[in-house]
Amino acid sequence: MTDPLEIVGPRYGDASLADVLPAALAVLDVPGAVDPLGLRAALPGVRRIAVLLVDGLGWHQIPTAAPYAPTLAGLAATAGRQLTSGFPSTTPTSLVTLGTGAAPGAHGVLGFTVRVPGTDRVLNHIEWAADPAPLRWQPVRTQLERARAAGVAVTVVSRPEFGGSGLTLAANRGGDYRGASGVDALAERMLAALAAGAGPTLVSGYHPDLDRHGHLTGVDSAPWRIAAAEVDRLLARLVDGLPPDAALLVTADHGQLDIPAGHRIDLDTDPRLRAGLEVVAGEPRVRYLHVTPGAVDDVVAAWSAVLGDAARVRTRDEVVAAGWFGPVAEEHLLRIGDVVVICNGTYAVTASRSEPPAVARLVAYHGADTAAEMTIPLLVVRG
Repeated sequence: MTDPLEIVGPRYGDASLADVLPAALAVLDVPGAVDPLGLRAALPGVRRIAVLLVDGLGWHQIPTAAPYAPTLAGLAATAGRQLTSGFPSTTPTSLVTLGTGAAPGAHGVLGFTVRVPGTDRVLNHIEWAADPAPLRWQPVRTQLERARAAGVAVTVVSRPEFGGSGLTLAANRGGDYRGASGVDALAERMLAALAAGAGPTLVSGYHPDLDRHGHLTGVDSAPWRIAAAEVDRLLARLVDGLPPDAALLVTADHGQLDIPAGHRIDLDTDPRLRAGLEVVAGEPRVRYLHVTPGAVDDVVAAWSAVLGDAARVRTRDEVVAAGWFGPVAEEHLLRIGDVVVICNGTYAVTASRSEPPAVARLVAYHGADTAAEMTIPLLVVRG
């Protein structure tokens, strides 16, 4: 296994989260669907596909989970391969990347929080309701919409409270929504949707608890281990219940890293880091800095001097040209900061005053481009 702190770039169009649903649609013979993952050859005769995204289940977390998740460990060893998330490696960006089959630069959900261009408002995509309008903010047609238009029965199974949210509409519009509050209900409703009807079927499921416990108490903490065991129970039920003409694809949105207390830089307590800033967005592992007119060079110089080896400090033009987001649509460019700060190793940039205090107290984070955050599994199981 690679060094978890090694920098890993997104593999859009080759082996990334964006390629999962297009490949699944190709298996289901949806016209025009591409299959960069080679699933069609691996799954002949499959007419029903369930795609489960386990939040926070990075490839590098699987060995840590293995003692509590033998089904997961077995599938990773016998039916697993590595993909990358998109960038940044964060939940809203990844959910929309999966749902649209597009890189973040195309769909525009470019971070956990982003500045709404032309305002000083910071949009939290997790708390997003109806403003901005989801279909304008995220204009790309989803893979679920494409599948439904081709006659595929499409169902989304996730927490009841997520139904109708801005993020759900951005990522999963086109599917019939079914609420499920725990792993048993999630397995039951995914399997029921998979078995219903006689035609081609696509079911998308989402489970958030592993990520939540990693954030709150750390990877390999006691609550995280319990959550890993729950994931294993979910996988075992899904595998056991697959119809003969079905397949299960298991993937994730990102991994996680525990961040030591001594590796946290608080931008709100250092005047050198506040100078020249209008709006700060992003999250602790990837910061978007929107600066006062003419201050880009000064901000880059100040942040580079203060952070040193803890982060890479780049301009928007530099990160866009490097292809981290894929090609960025013109209307999405200003959602990215004038300056982008990507943390190295196990460092994070918190904001104790301008963000909710709980954010700075989390144990594990993600968002940057280390292998621990970017490398995710694809587990392929046939009924």
